[in-house]
Amino acid sequence: MRTVVLSGFMATGKSTVGPVLARRMGVPFIDTDVEIERAAGKPIPDLWREEGEAAFRARESELVARLLADETPRVIAFGGGSVTVEQTRRLAVDRAVVVTLTASPETIAARVGDVKSRPNLGVGAGPAARARELMTNRAPAYAECHMALSTDSIDPEAAVDAVLALVARDPLVVPLGSRSYTIDVCTNEPARLTDAIAQRAPSSVVLVTDSTVQRLRGAAIEASLRPLALRGTRVTLAPGEAQKTLATVSTIWDAALGAGIDREALVVAVGGGVVGDLAGFAAACLLRGLRVLQVPTTLLSMADSSVGGKTGFDHPSGKNLIGAFHQPSGVVADLGHLATLPARERAAGLAEIVKIAMATDVGLLAAIERDATAIARGDLDALAPIVRSAILAKIRVVRDDEREAGARALLNLGHTVGHALEAHGGYARWLHGEAVSLGTIAEMRATAALGWTPAALVDRATSLLAALGLPAKPDHAELVAAWPFVSSDKKRDRDAVRLPVVTAPGEAKMERVALGALRAAVLGV
Repeated sequence: MRTVVLSGFMATGKSTVGPVLARRMGVPFIDTDVEIERAAGKPIPDLWREEGEAAFRARESELVARLLADETPRVIAFGGGSVTVEQTRRLAVDRAVVVTLTASPETIAARVGDVKSRPNLGVGAGPAARARELMTNRAPAYAECHMALSTDSIDPEAAVDAVLALVARDPLVVPLGSRSYTIDVCTNEPARLTDAIAQRAPSSVVLVTDSTVQRLRGAAIEASLRPLALRGTRVTLAPGEAQKTLATVSTIWDAALGAGIDREALVVAVGGGVVGDLAGFAAACLLRGLRVLQVPTTLLSMADSSVGGKTGFDHPSGKNLIGAFHQPSGVVADLGHLATLPARERAAGLAEIVKIAMATDVGLLAAIERDATAIARGDLDALAPIVRSAILAKIRVVRDDEREAGARALLNLGHTVGHALEAHGGYARWLHGEAVSLGTIAEMRATAALGWTPAALVDRATSLLAALGLPAKPDHAELVAAWPFVSSDKKRDRDAVRLPVVTAPGEAKMERVALGALRAAVLGV
């Protein structure tokens, strides 16, 4: 059981819903406003008047940090402006299930009545106008939640039912202001996809998949869609990295436009990284931007490519050279799809998980090493917590650096050399994850030679990747032949490349490395 935080504007029902929810969960209820008044020995309007908003927010932040410092389940009602402090809302999203309660400005004004006890409403043209102004300003902060729930016309028991269903679902959230979205991680729960589409209330659905997924998982996907009775079109692509081209994107565009979509249509990408990238890019461009729901069916796409909004396609000069950032409106990662995934594809996905663990999360790295045998054979009980932790690790990076201006570039570990190996092999010799595995070892060996990465850590990475069934010994002749593709890598900066450098288990930094120096370190020449 997890702590539940009720957030939202004043008078949206937090102190009404909270006690009912706590009773049904069998946990304590804490109202932060009440706790602040008790500790200060005076009412909040007096504190607000005497100390100002900044000091009051500092009190709130300190209290929230204490309440969320341990894993004791509680129901906590936040003050209306608590989540305007970034540290507070990020802590809440990390350590609790956050539900934002909403209501119309008119409802709020009616519930408040006398504004003397609500100092932040007692300014401007009136309570409703002031509420609308504050709610608009705070909307991006309120959006960083696991669920928003209107209380305009819902009774407390019904609201609690909805929150309890959310707690049982236990989704993750990518907190990106107004573009925040949830990620469901589950096993053999087709209703999750049904619900995810229904919640977005699309006018129609454009389902994009490939022939392999259609053959192996098509019946399961159709079963999820059938209860919705939505108008839609199906786009079934040929499988494989070779299809990651502009021509394939155009196929999606043609089908969607031919079906008469409007801006309320939803693109549903069901497949691995190739399908997700292509459908995401197509959605980013259609009618200047449609929503896309990512439904990853491979381990690689679940743990990495479906999260974070990178979309695009390949070019003869190299991999992923054309694309856009377009965040999905949600992700449903059902590990049940992995039952039909070949062992080689499963291992390829593990390479991306090792990469993010090696660069950012020592706990995840240790967990993979501890359960490597079960993970390698595809034991879903062993894989489920690893996939969830890998997604969490990526969320932490993406929320702080959505467009790869800084720390997100650490997730490119193994990709500079890996992409070169893929391109040199015509996207047929190596799966993406296999190339990343080889690229990770080649790059870590190089940064060890340059004095940045401990040699023992290179050995540790090599042993783990091999234990997971991945290639971990780059062939020198192949590296030499593939090297020209490094020069066209999208991370190149004039005569250098920004390279992730692992400095300790779970820790990395970016270094600008001259191409000549990198070539010498990788190829030993």
